[in-house]
Amino acid sequence: MSAPTPAPAYKIGIVKQVLSGDTIVIRRQPQGGPPPEKVIALSGITAPKLARQRTANNDSETKDEPFAWEAREFLRKKLVGKEVIFTAEKPPNSATREYGSVWAGKDPTKDENMTEALLAEGFVKVREGGRNIPQLKRLVEIEETAKSQGKGIWGTDLQNHVRDIKWSVENPKQYVNKFNGTPIKAIIEYVRDGSTVRLCLLPDYTPVTLMLSGIRCPAVKQDGDSEPYAEEARFFLESKLLQKDVEVVLESVNNNNFVGTILHPQGNIAEALLRQGFGRCVDWSLAVMKSGAMTLRQAEKAAKEAKLRIWTNYVSTAPIIPAKDKEFTATVMEVVNGDALVVKMPSNVQKKIFLASIRPPREKNSPDEEGKQSPRPKGFKPLYDIPWMYEAREFLRKKLVGKKVNVTIDYIQPAKDNFPEKTCCTVMAGGINIAEALVSKGYAIVVRYRNDNDQRSSHYDKLLEAEQKAMKANLGVYAKKDIPTHRIQDTSGDSAKAKKFFPFLKRAQKTEAVVEFVASGSRMRLYVPKESVLVTFLLAGINCPRGARPAIGGGGMQEAEPFGEEALQFTKEKCLQRDVIVSIEEMDKAGNFIGWLWVDNENISISLVEHGLATMHHTAETSEYARVIKNAEESASKKRIGIWKDYVEVEKEIEKERNAPMQDRVVKYEKVVVTEVTPEGTFFSQNMELGNKLETLMEKIHQEFTNNAPLPGSYVPRRGQICAARFTLDDQWYRARVEKLLDDKMVQIFYIDYGNREVVSQTRLALLPAGTESEPPYASEYSLVCIKFPADADDRLEAVRAFSLDTLNKKLLLNLETRGSPPAVTLVEPTTNTDIGKNLIKEGLVLMESIRDHRLSGLVAEYRLAQEHAKSSRLNLWRHGDITEDDAVEFGARR
Repeated sequence: MSAPTPAPAYKIGIVKQVLSGDTIVIRRQPQGGPPPEKVIALSGITAPKLARQRTANNDSETKDEPFAWEAREFLRKKLVGKEVIFTAEKPPNSATREYGSVWAGKDPTKDENMTEALLAEGFVKVREGGRNIPQLKRLVEIEETAKSQGKGIWGTDLQNHVRDIKWSVENPKQYVNKFNGTPIKAIIEYVRDGSTVRLCLLPDYTPVTLMLSGIRCPAVKQDGDSEPYAEEARFFLESKLLQKDVEVVLESVNNNNFVGTILHPQGNIAEALLRQGFGRCVDWSLAVMKSGAMTLRQAEKAAKEAKLRIWTNYVSTAPIIPAKDKEFTATVMEVVNGDALVVKMPSNVQKKIFLASIRPPREKNSPDEEGKQSPRPKGFKPLYDIPWMYEAREFLRKKLVGKKVNVTIDYIQPAKDNFPEKTCCTVMAGGINIAEALVSKGYAIVVRYRNDNDQRSSHYDKLLEAEQKAMKANLGVYAKKDIPTHRIQDTSGDSAKAKKFFPFLKRAQKTEAVVEFVASGSRMRLYVPKESVLVTFLLAGINCPRGARPAIGGGGMQEAEPFGEEALQFTKEKCLQRDVIVSIEEMDKAGNFIGWLWVDNENISISLVEHGLATMHHTAETSEYARVIKNAEESASKKRIGIWKDYVEVEKEIEKERNAPMQDRVVKYEKVVVTEVTPEGTFFSQNMELGNKLETLMEKIHQEFTNNAPLPGSYVPRRGQICAARFTLDDQWYRARVEKLLDDKMVQIFYIDYGNREVVSQTRLALLPAGTESEPPYASEYSLVCIKFPADADDRLEAVRAFSLDTLNKKLLLNLETRGSPPAVTLVEPTTNTDIGKNLIKEGLVLMESIRDHRLSGLVAEYRLAQEHAKSSRLNLWRHGDITEDDAVEFGARR
């Protein structure tokens, strides 16, 4: 009688990996320390062999035996990562492998026996020589059933179950581009370390090595001590993903290894590794990630703060910035460079800030044979001579100058190597990260840091991603061709060079420019893109106080004139780095251009005067802006602003004289000749006492043009200029001011010595003979005191016609009654002593306008009686009755 068969010793474990259709790696439940592993070969059966790649230790390449892959997959899908019960026995001739049985569960009497399941599917066969062993009788019966049914290896289409494996990828970069971020199904076959795996890409069965994007885990050494936490990191990844179905996004290539992200229903394994302190972020591979870089940063930050594993001794280098100072809104005043801005804080203090983690384009200066940098050429200007520097500055200038931005301070770089402290920030404008936009166009490069350096942009990964895109697209500093060059002429301090450009700029009338630098309230440097020239420009028509400036020949700084710094700041805020329009009229001996400048249709000369930061210069008196500048000056002085702040005594004297009470009306007649009556009812007259001077002037002009007739069309008229004009009616030359340029040929002019206007061809204009342009105009404009011409066009025309008949080209007496613009006067016909204004009222052609000036009370009373006469006689305006009932306010009548 034989001895009873001993009951098998059952053990429990978790399946780590399936090596083939009959071999499994099982981890035992840990009893402290790393879990022990067993390689279990299923007893009594043999499975088809999987294909083998040619390696250094394996000279021959083999293919799958039929159904080898299906057998492996059958076990993998049923067992990997699950708890099983198994038996194991090591034969005397085996070093590591043990033989036994595995059940998919914890109860061998109820759960599926994997050996029998494989046989039933026809994926394996009973081992040769074991068919007659009584213990294997059941296995033989299962095999026979599968054979009779033609299952698996017992079927007829065996060759359709052999994989066609692509062992290598010929062009990894092209392979990555082919999928363009589309997830690929895969199975992880081997874990080298926590951040590097070997996997099989489906459905082509392509084996590749993949490095996880964005992270690096401690390295596992095969022939030495591994880095701390390396084995733990590898175990963490194996326990989660080894031989699991996953999806992979291929994102880049590094040394023929693929770089990508592993996607799993439970999340991103890279994030989990970082959160547990098993790895650190890697900047270069974070940049290639399609998405999720910020999440990895946050996971790493959480592990650092908790001092987990590799971060046990971590000490942060990130700056500590108070919350109240970390974020603010500011206005951009200037773009200093491709990475630096000057902003005005809410407190009106200006502050220089730098865009965090980026550098502007750099000079490509090759070292010489001794390794020294070659010196820069004379006149080298980094903004224009370093490729892409100008484009970077222009991008920021057009996008930011004068605009409000949101600023977040990321870190403060301490002073080092004679460089001052730098406040490095993220600047957002309209929801756009300016540094990211700059990098994406190739106008800046991203600074690389050591992994332990936390002083970086809060959007550092976005910057790296933008840089990758710029590099791929060959943009900006990464361009291989079409590198921009800017050949700039600089006329500053070079009058000879300035003279070459002056005719072109003056002829252009209005020219687009950019204000590059502001030296004082009225002095600046302009860049004119059309001519590619830098010029020094002075504002016309004003005197502006100077700011502090270096003394000529050295010796420190000269103090600013009163309100010089305020004027400088005003012009800076209005003009610096703005697109402007300039009209250049003159050039001084030093080669500085003088003219008018507009920013958004605002004349800066006028604005400076309006704000009390400049006064009117005598050269403005002959310009078209004379009256506007004069009014602006008077307004500023009355308001006591700017340079007029302490200007009290002189103004008081002027006001005293202007408002001095006059007990009686003063009558002091001037002999005049009325030369022109305007459609509005004002008139121009000449003082007869100056008649000889006027005749001498005219004779001089006529004589000069008789002897030296000007070439028609040689004179280019400018609005506001005083010139000679040939009057249409007599073909004689007179002095005139250009009022309007109507088109390329016709000009509206005003004859300053006679008061009449005319539209003429430009060919009838010329420069005045020397010495004739400086004499003041001989015709002055006046209005009749207490007279209001009718609003109705027909009535006014009739009144003006009557007034002209009474006055035009006649010798009259004029008395100044009130000052104003124009002054109000009375006109008297000397032979009859008739008051012409009073006569117009009496005939009902005009209305009396009452004024509150007791000096003129007698005159007003006379005029009122004249109007009552016209009213009662129903003359002209009064022919339909009393019109003052409805229009009294309009016509100035008293209530």
